[in-house]
Amino acid sequence: MKKQIISLFTIIFSLILVPTHASEQNWKPAQDGDKIILIRHAKAPGGGDPYGFKIEDCKTQRNLDIMGINQAKKIGKLFREKKIKIDKVLSSQWCRCKDTAKYAFNDFKEFSALNSTYTPPYDQNEKQQIEDLKKYVNNWNGKGGNLVLVTHYVIILAITGETTRSGEIVVTDKNFNILSRINTF
Repeated sequence: MKKQIISLFTIIFSLILVPTHASEQNWKPAQDGDKIILIRHAKAPGGGDPYGFKIEDCKTQRNLDIMGINQAKKIGKLFREKKIKIDKVLSSQWCRCKDTAKYAFNDFKEFSALNSTYTPPYDQNEKQQIEDLKKYVNNWNGKGGNLVLVTHYVIILAITGETTRSGEIVVTDKNFNILSRINTF
């Protein structure tokens, strides 16, 4: 019985970690450049943020755990291995997004349109943030590089209509039509 459990675990583990032909194909749109690459922040245990959290104080927020830090580093490594050209990286002002951007790409700028709209009073900002994000993307010219946006579940859902997992990469065109999805766990 113990051997069967270990064998089952090995099979499941290898299916998760071994890249498939399909996942290689999923990188192609990003390799072509001039795409919008949405990344949900890496793993940060829990949901939402503690009551009374402050954007400028990471100690008051839900943050990346060690798995999330490693996942963010893996994202950066995948971008380098797959030779994904980057024009710029923008991040939500939430610490878990900034940390994801920092561990993955080192260099990034904060962009408030990517901030979470999950909890009050920030939930009142969604419409304006989505308008600001669309305007920014519409005016962006990557000159062959990609625009990387590190953000939250709610922003990706609002802009694409699709749900995402922690650390998931969603490659879109400038109209936010999904071209591919890449799971990094």
